[in-house]
Parts: sequence; C-alpha cells; structure tokens
Amino acid sequence: MSRSSSDKVAVALIGAGFIADYHVGGLRAAGGAEIAALVGRRREAAEARAAALGITRVEIDYRAVLDDPAIDAVVIASPDNTHERIAVDALAAGKAVLLQKPMALDSAQCRAILAAAAQASAPLSVSFMHRYFPEVLWLRELLVNGRLGRIHSLRLRNATPGADWADWFFRPGEVSGGVVMQLGVHGIDLCRHLFGEIDDVAARARTARPERRLADGRTVRTELEDTVAASYGLSDGAIASHEMSYTERAGCDRFRLELYTDAGTVLLRTERGPAALFAPDLTGEKAWVAPTLLDAPLGQAHHRHWLDVVRGLAPADGTAEAGLRSVEIAEAIYQAARTGQRVPATPTAPMERR
Repeated sequence: MSRSSSDKVAVALIGAGFIADYHVGGLRAAGGAEIAALVGRRREAAEARAAALGITRVEIDYRAVLDDPAIDAVVIASPDNTHERIAVDALAAGKAVLLQKPMALDSAQCRAILAAAAQASAPLSVSFMHRYFPEVLWLRELLVNGRLGRIHSLRLRNATPGADWADWFFRPGEVSGGVVMQLGVHGIDLCRHLFGEIDDVAARARTARPERRLADGRTVRTELEDTVAASYGLSDGAIASHEMSYTERAGCDRFRLELYTDAGTVLLRTERGPAALFAPDLTGEKAWVAPTLLDAPLGQAHHRHWLDVVRGLAPADGTAEAGLRSVEIAEAIYQAARTGQRVPATPTAPMERR
C-alpha cells in the first residue's frame, strides 16, 4: 500500500477484549484511520463492546473483514491460540497486520507467521507499546548517541495484580505461559530494544497464587507461573535482572527500569516520575534531573508510526522479528527455570524477505 499521510486507512479490530481500548484510543489519537469494524467471538458481547467504543460494524467471523476489499489493515487482539491462524490468513488476504503480543503460542508458530509475511504484499508488525512511551524515546536517544557511556547493569520490573477480566489467560492451550508470556515479553522486548541482544538466561519461577478470582466473581485455578526472576547476559557484557509478577496488588506503572552506566543512573517510571537522570558530567547538576517529555495521548505515537508503515511512508520497524525473539527468550526462561541452569538464548537466523 502506497499512500500519502492524508489518506485514511480502514482498520478492522479483531478481538473485543480489554486491550481493544488501547488500540481504538491510539488510532483515534493518531488520526488518519477509520475503525471500520470490530470482530468478536460472541455477537451480543461484541455489539455491546462496539457500542461502547463507537464502532458501528460488528462481525463474529474474522474472514468477513479479510474478504472485504475496503479494509486495509487489521489489529489482531484475540486470544493467543488464535494468533497464528488469523495472522496467516490476514497476510494472505493482503491486509497489513498489527499483532498483539505475545506474537503466538510458541516460537514455531511465530516462524510460521514470519514465513507468511515474507510472501505477503502488506507489512506485519507486533504491538510493543512500551517502545513509544516518551521516556523510552528519550532514553533511546541518549543511548544511540552514546551519551551515557558503557552500560554496567540494569533492573527491569513488570508487575500487575494479574488479568481478572477473562479466564482464558489462565488456561494452558489458550495461552502457553503465565506472567512471562503475558507480561514479561514486554520487558524482554524493551530490554533488547534499548540495550541490545540477550545472549543467555537464568531464571526461577513459581505459582504463588494458584487460585484466581475474576472481576465477574468466578474463581479459576491455574498452574501457570505468576512470579519469576530472570537474569540476562547481554551481548556487550552488561548484566540485566528482570522481575515479573502477576501477584503484586499495587503493581507498577507499565514497567519500572533502573539503569546504571559510566555517566550515572537513569530511572524510568519510579517514585521520581516518568524519567530521572543523575549524571553530573552530562547535566552539569549534582542532583537528579527530570527531562521535559512530550505529553501525548497513550498509544498516539505507536499507532501513528504503524499507520505510516501501512501507508508505505515508513520502513518496517523490526517488531515482527522482535516478536519471535521475545518468545524465544521466554522459552529460554522456562527452560532455565525448569533445569536450574543458565541457558543460551540463541537468535533464529533472519527471515529472508521479498
């Protein structure tokens, strides 16, 4: 698809769950998109969700939007065990795809999606929303410009009370893992995006809360992990620790990051605010400095960039390949936790694209 930035992109949202709010809000904030349809599994629930989101067209079979030539692109935000089938079908139909994380149930399914994308006429992206937060964009610029010097170590935390809006999050087969696959893949991608490749992994995991009470009053039991501590060896020698929790009542604000470098210390999303820097030689201040960050609606930068990729105005952003790597590293975490050994996280050979 090759268009100008003023052309509308007709988008169908496949999946009527919690994350639909983020994508609808981000697309509307970005501008240039028409949210043409919502696809859900149950018509009554999908119609109620569509009405709440201001979407007029509702389908219960995703193929209806794939067969519609007026639809340019789809956001796939359905349960994990449907990702491979829907993404492959959407790419074959010539639709641009924004695929919710985790990319698929396992790395083999991710590679099947990438193989379909290699033959497709429209681009595939995976939704790693944290890359586009203003504080992350600020930190990435510092890192790319080498202003922080060598990275010594970092601590990353992803923590929430856990999903209480749907029972499928806790059912093996519909998902392939607990907090690592549902939340930790965000941190894995953020670590790689900012600090480079993860070479090896050690981990401990447990199920601290096997019984879950959902928002609708139902109780579900699960053996999926909800508490994980992982350690990564990065390619440049830095050491990263990554904590993942689906049991923390307060949680953290999307993520929490502490970074220690030659120049000083960087904190993101802590008690010091969205971003804080202690680096006297860089700032001229022997004190914590809070940068001025862009104030923008949640999801605006993310979806604006994706729409430019769909239009052909921006190159593919590598998130599809990153989606595979995040799942490969999640699988390495499971192996490390199961065996009690540090294990390699060897990257897959790059997929050749047309």
